[in-house]
Amino acid sequence: MKSIFTSPTGKSYLIPFVLVTSLFLMWGMAHGLLDVLNKHFQVAFTMSKAQSGLVQFSTYIAYALISIPAGLFMKRFGYKKGIILGLFLYAIGAFGFIPAALLHSANPFLIALFVVACGLCVLETAANPYSTVLGPKENAAQRINLSQSFNGLGWILGPLIGGQLILGASPEDTMALTKPYIILGTATLLIAVLFFFTKLPDIKDEEEPKIKVEAQPTRSMWSHKHFVLAVIAQFLYCAAQTGVFSFFINYVTELDSSITPLTASRFLAFGGMLLFMIGRLTGSAVMAKFAPNKLLAFYSVMCCIAMVLVILELGQISLYALYITFFFMSIMFPTIFALGLSGMGIYTKKASSYIIMGVAGGAFAPMLMGFIGEQNMAIGFIVPLLCFAYIAYFAFKGYKL
Repeated sequence: MKSIFTSPTGKSYLIPFVLVTSLFLMWGMAHGLLDVLNKHFQVAFTMSKAQSGLVQFSTYIAYALISIPAGLFMKRFGYKKGIILGLFLYAIGAFGFIPAALLHSANPFLIALFVVACGLCVLETAANPYSTVLGPKENAAQRINLSQSFNGLGWILGPLIGGQLILGASPEDTMALTKPYIILGTATLLIAVLFFFTKLPDIKDEEEPKIKVEAQPTRSMWSHKHFVLAVIAQFLYCAAQTGVFSFFINYVTELDSSITPLTASRFLAFGGMLLFMIGRLTGSAVMAKFAPNKLLAFYSVMCCIAMVLVILELGQISLYALYITFFFMSIMFPTIFALGLSGMGIYTKKASSYIIMGVAGGAFAPMLMGFIGEQNMAIGFIVPLLCFAYIAYFAFKGYKL
């Protein structure tokens, strides 16, 4: 395993990799909490399913607004300062839940979530490409999948902690919303201090060979078709993932009325999110033997089949299909990211900003799914079905340089 963290000069990047990987855990927890907030806001603030999608909208829209500035910041000041900036924004938004709780309204919480998301966007813009370059190029997809496996652990802890502290409290108790975020804010500040006093390698983007520059004009970043298609694929993947995660609790409680939202949140943590993490862990290992695009193709086709079963509402079969979707979604984000950055050379940092901006797809899917599935949540899952179909196309053909 150590070889995937060793540079061509023999320098080990294992310690920097461990530090960067801790960030994946932190933003996984932040995202995992959203799925609990979505259901809680429907009750606490008398929102429809479409309106509760504002929880995801206020978070993921930040990626569309902040990704490019985050990339420019990284280009000028480097990855380490970008990580510290992202951590502080994360902490400010998390502690912003305290004054929001005193106002007893959804809007202040949405603003706090937006600030948290700004921090998450900066962190992801820095950590994802940083993870891909901490070792040999051919192992980039393996490293980012390994890092993302800890992101999967965060997705498990988020709904588990949030479900207990938020769904376990009275809907009128707005202070319950602050408890998980105070924990996250404190942990984030501690990690920021650790990064500040830790020396990290200054990773430079790969330079394109001078011969190519002299032989032909410099190519535009947007002339790389596989990169453009990767941005679209990432947008649709995040739309699908966010939609499935957001309305898991709604779907389960509608499929079986005897299941409470608190119990459904535990199903989400120990069922769906655990499979998501297992998928990330096994994906990193399987990718050592199979090409990333082939694995992505197989997983996306399986997600399409699972979504059809979910829409058909076949009782336990549909519930198991929904669980299986979590496993097969697991490797999509990091694999699309790695395939999209392949061969981008000096455009790596800027290109990563646009691919991260694709996360904004998560801002729109929940509201659309909520609108379509207001009376029957199962019908709303046609949205992720269409998204997975495009990802299958990207994996079979669109990824090619």
